[in-house]
Amino acid sequence: MSLSMHAASVPVFKQFLSSLDALLAKAEQHAADRKIDPNALLQARLFPDMFPLLRQVQIACDFAKSVPARLASVEVPVYDDTEENFEQLRARIAKTLAFADGLRAEQFDGAEQREIVLRPGTPKERKLDGRTYLLHYGLPQFFFHVTTAYDLLRHSGVEVGKKDYMGAY
Repeated sequence: MSLSMHAASVPVFKQFLSSLDALLAKAEQHAADRKIDPNALLQARLFPDMFPLLRQVQIACDFAKSVPARLASVEVPVYDDTEENFEQLRARIAKTLAFADGLRAEQFDGAEQREIVLRPGTPKERKLDGRTYLLHYGLPQFFFHVTTAYDLLRHSGVEVGKKDYMGAY
């Protein structure tokens, strides 16, 4: 039995988006309990040239919606990047999870061979088959941003560990 593109993508995105949501809930509670300005966490960076937590979460959601959308040949939802607080970030995650829940497994039939074009019409245009897109681009990008968000919270003193990162599986 082979692994479907749906099974290799949607449940993985959902698992780690759900864990990211729980991480943000813990971070919000951490800030409230310690009377820390939530922006201190939302704007935390590992290094000055890296995106802050807020942007890491936005980008993780962007990959969690765009990768399965492209694999399922549906339009990628467009989100305005206007979130400014934990509640709004968690709403973005909920919206992304709802989108993923609406994708049916049969929409992914043939996705491993489907041509995915990144940055079409630009000098950086790149064409990948669906399998390469998912395994060598989409999932690694998504995990980079989820992991960075986790690392920012852990570094900021939020009491989270590997179980929090992994979420329910």
